[in-house]
Amino acid sequence: SPKLRSTIALIYDEQSKLALYTKNADTIVPIASVSKLMTAMVVLDAQLPMDESIRISTQDMDMLKGSHSRMRPGMTLTRGELLKLALMSSENRAAAALARTYPGGTEAAVAKMNAKARELGMKDTRFLDPTGLNSGNVSTAQDLVKMVLAAQGYEPIHKATTSSFQLVELSGYRPLMYVNTNPLVRS
Repeated sequence: SPKLRSTIALIYDEQSKLALYTKNADTIVPIASVSKLMTAMVVLDAQLPMDESIRISTQDMDMLKGSHSRMRPGMTLTRGELLKLALMSSENRAAAALARTYPGGTEAAVAKMNAKARELGMKDTRFLDPTGLNSGNVSTAQDLVKMVLAAQGYEPIHKATTSSFQLVELSGYRPLMYVNTNPLVRS
């Protein structure tokens, strides 16, 4: 079996649809930024216009862990750019802004995330926020395989997660360069 330091692992073969290796794959744990994948799916499901301008607000700032962001309140980006940065660079304010501007607001977006998890058969998954900063966002390796397989059906998610970098032009601000947080994609 593979020498993995992780306490939880699941190696899944998409072709055979079989788990090749599992280690505590049904243990419920906080999932952090992986949460943003579900945020992206529900935003795309709602078929909201990707070219719509969204202004970053103080409401999008993380009061929980004080995570750093180069997105300042007042900056305006398109929904499409926010989606890409949430996924590619795990940008928390981008994910927060996507949920805040979802029909019915953040609460409705999180409710939809939980409904979609149930729809996908993710029985041990719960979302409390759209970013994953809340450690109450929990899942299992088995459930995450279901989420990742579902996410692959969305072209914008595939594009965002496989892009190496994104330059964002902002009126009144210097352009921001974002890189993919996954070193495998960058190399």
